Amino acid sequence: MPGQSESFVYVGKKPLMSYVLAAVMQINAESREVVIKARGQAISRAVDVAEVLRSKFVPNAVVKDIRISTETLTREDGSPSKVSSIEITLFRGEDRGPAPKT
Repeated sequence: MPGQSESFVYVGKKPLMSYVLAAVMQINAESREVVIKARGQAISRAVDVAEVLRSKFVPNAVVKDIRISTETLTREDGSPSKVSSIEITLFRGEDRGPAPKT
């Protein structure tokens, strides 16, 4: 959307619900979109954040994009280290009301 910046939530070592609540606040803002980012061992927590957000807090949120990559970082001793990263983009769709019970 023109003129709107993306909202990011960087996932690390804090409790899961800290990131979920931050993502809920971002996705309920005007942009209606949030990008959940993580590297290394925090990748699984980022996936958990996206799934809890979609299943419990914003049921009309849809996964718009998932990007995976490898970043090369420099360790303290100067040697290179490759670290995996993920970006999960969620978009809040139109409110459709409660899901039908099956």
